Amino acid sequence: MVINKANGLLKHGMSRRNFIGQASCAALGYSTLMSSLINLKAINASAFANSTVNAGDDYKALVCFMQSGGNDSFQMLLARSAAEYSEYAATRSNLAIPLNEILPINPVTSDGREFGIHPSMAQVQQLFNDRKLAFVSNIGTLLDHTSPTDYYSYQGLPLGLYSHADQIQQWQTGLPHVRASQGWGGKVADLIHDMNINQDISMNVSLAGTNVFQTGQSTIEYALDPYNGSIGIYGYGVTDMYDVFNIMRTRAIDNMLDQEYQDMFKKTYVDVIRKSRDSNLQFQGALEGVPELQTQFTDNYVSQSFHMVARTIAARQALGMKRQIFFIDFGGWDHHDEVLQNQLEMLGIVSTALGEFNTALEELSMSECVTTFTMSEFSRTLTSNGNGTDHAWGSNVMVMGGNVRGGEIYGQFPTITTNGPRVVSDGVLIPTTSTDEYFAEMALWFGVPKSDLALIFPNLGNFYDASSQSNPLGFMNP
Repeated sequence: MVINKANGLLKHGMSRRNFIGQASCAALGYSTLMSSLINLKAINASAFANSTVNAGDDYKALVCFMQSGGNDSFQMLLARSAAEYSEYAATRSNLAIPLNEILPINPVTSDGREFGIHPSMAQVQQLFNDRKLAFVSNIGTLLDHTSPTDYYSYQGLPLGLYSHADQIQQWQTGLPHVRASQGWGGKVADLIHDMNINQDISMNVSLAGTNVFQTGQSTIEYALDPYNGSIGIYGYGVTDMYDVFNIMRTRAIDNMLDQEYQDMFKKTYVDVIRKSRDSNLQFQGALEGVPELQTQFTDNYVSQSFHMVARTIAARQALGMKRQIFFIDFGGWDHHDEVLQNQLEMLGIVSTALGEFNTALEELSMSECVTTFTMSEFSRTLTSNGNGTDHAWGSNVMVMGGNVRGGEIYGQFPTITTNGPRVVSDGVLIPTTSTDEYFAEMALWFGVPKSDLALIFPNLGNFYDASSQSNPLGFMNP
């Protein structure tokens, strides 16, 4: 049997900052007034929101960090024990990281094996050993528990396994059996958006433009530029008296928005632009009203995205937010070639940004209110293709926050060998932990009632009993 491994390299034909401005027009993202509680048949969510919305500064945020392209995550988290490392080195051949370069970590719970992480991830090493960050191992999109026999007989496999387009969509939707346009972050916002006092600005804030993850039935993202925040309508509201063209542009827009229109289409269009203008002014004013952070962030897209998230969290009260979901995308992980050199640089960027973000949240005394988690559509083959690796399945992810039970590896870290019990063609690992369990754990912490989990993750019942007293994986404190 041969399963095609789609080779869809993610390409960016424009700068990321220009894409953000053009794809979502920044302030055009907003939550509509229509409640999705009826659409989701989650009638108890309204009562839940009303019971907690006035409970002091009861703020929580989820920060989704997407590594699009397929991160070779078994180079990120590794076994260091003699026997396990020997198997790893033999399997990965010319791609094996030397044992003396692997950074040791010390899991709170030991199964007798020693573990470490990629040599460029010193900040993540510190966060893990300080119990502020955890790993979830061999996770992937699953419809149900899957064996090698199921794999070779095509039984219950995710739609478009190995395809960038399908797998990146499924990680964002939590629906491995269909191609859907609504993400689980959008559905969560649909469900509990009434918790936020301010209904003019979306609960979902993107640092990467339009995305599936934050799109719900009545929710779309509010897009920010990592460097400039809410950029609004280009050229609107200038104060330079010599910029005659944009002064005229501003007057023309104001005149248009001040009119009343009888035509339904004109009225709808003007209402959208008006809300965009007003929410942009409100958002930018809130950001300008918070003190500058003392934490220094590196001058690159990833660190500056986390910097903007931290600034937005600092402005939560001015924005009237009790719940927020953020999205950052760092692309370019499709390393069919030069995987060692590329990961050395890119994993270092990730590690530095996570360390900076944690420091900023501690500066704001908000670390316990924010959970940051990583996603990538799949990991890579355990075997080398010569100088890189190809599309695979099971992967490792990270989750960080003050309410994370850090210093642990959740799930089942596999044997890194081509004849392992969960290894199939070309060194592909079949996941032992479903993305549903990972996502549901964070949704529960965020405020989604257990009774509504199946509305967002319809396959969750194949892995987790929502009537149980325990959480799906156990990495979050209540």
